[in-house]
Amino acid sequence: MNASLPLTLSENALTWAQRLVRLRTVSADSNLPLIECIADHLRALGVPIRLTWDEERRKANLFATIGTGKPGGVILSGHTDTVPWDGQAWSMDPLSAELRDARLYGRGSADMKGFIGLAVAQAQDFLAADLPFAVHYALSYDEEVGGFGARALIADLKESGLEPRLCIVGEPTNMVPAVAHKGVYRWRCCVRGKAAHSSLTPMAVNALEAGARLVSSISDLADRMRDAGPRHEGFDVPYSTAAVCQMHAGIADNVVPEECRIHYEFRNLPGADADAMQQQVQARAAELAPAMQAVDPTSGFRFECTAEMPDFRAPPGDPAVALAARLAGTTDTALVAFGTEAGLFQRAGIATVICGPGSINQAHQADEYVSLAQLAQCERFLARLRDERL
Repeated sequence: MNASLPLTLSENALTWAQRLVRLRTVSADSNLPLIECIADHLRALGVPIRLTWDEERRKANLFATIGTGKPGGVILSGHTDTVPWDGQAWSMDPLSAELRDARLYGRGSADMKGFIGLAVAQAQDFLAADLPFAVHYALSYDEEVGGFGARALIADLKESGLEPRLCIVGEPTNMVPAVAHKGVYRWRCCVRGKAAHSSLTPMAVNALEAGARLVSSISDLADRMRDAGPRHEGFDVPYSTAAVCQMHAGIADNVVPEECRIHYEFRNLPGADADAMQQQVQARAAELAPAMQAVDPTSGFRFECTAEMPDFRAPPGDPAVALAARLAGTTDTALVAFGTEAGLFQRAGIATVICGPGSINQAHQADEYVSLAQLAQCERFLARLRDERL
């Protein structure tokens, strides 16, 4: 194909991308309509699939292999869930998959149903090419709320004995291979105090005040990481960060709050120790607790990790990065600010890269879109996989 000519997107690829955008798969809902849609298509082509479920069997991961028994192979990875759109000012139905101004609009169009749809549209061509290696589809649930589905999918791969060699995570990178991102660790702290009338504060344990002291320590930790912590130039924010994003407490102006709930997160640079960050927060809680418990022994702090998305950094000479560069026809690489499932696959021993159509600037926004030009680039990227011999 002449690289100077504009690319065009095939009707089949666009149809698949639109079909998936029209299926509601907000993380709070089931993703089974989408999984069943793709599973039915692959089964009709004779492609074996594996499903792994959440505890309630409302959601499923799909793992499918084109070229069963062939060595190694490449995973094409995508998450099927989306963020909600409540309260956003959309100019159209978020599930319309509307085409306008050479763009595909809709929730998940960029993040990341465009990539998944294009990958599924290639299945018949991958089969016809009779590649010397396997091509695997890995489609997960609940990435947006913590990467829970991918963990179950990867555990199932280990149990099954499957050993894919490479993984391409198709998150939106404008089709530039991304070689690193920060980790994302989210925590919930529940502060337990003792309620009393606000005129009797010495008889109470103010959970809100204790929580505020903890919040101040998290802010101080963020300042230390900014001013004296390690740096990695190339990231939008070149140091690890901490942020308190929610705080809830109190029932009335004249009642000392008995409970306080705090939500916060760390985004650690590759190689930075997120556990050590949390240990500093818990050490501060341990300092605050004795004074609280002197008034009420049942008071104190309880911590719960609500999301763990490990950091990712591809090593020099990584074969997945080299493959993505060949398929994309570029020598450029990028660092991305957002978390992905790449670190999970890498920690499972699979060389991994992030490369997909669209921009994260459109993801999670009202009127989310991916350009048809980006989808066409991605289709060529995937088609070139048929020429690889790995």
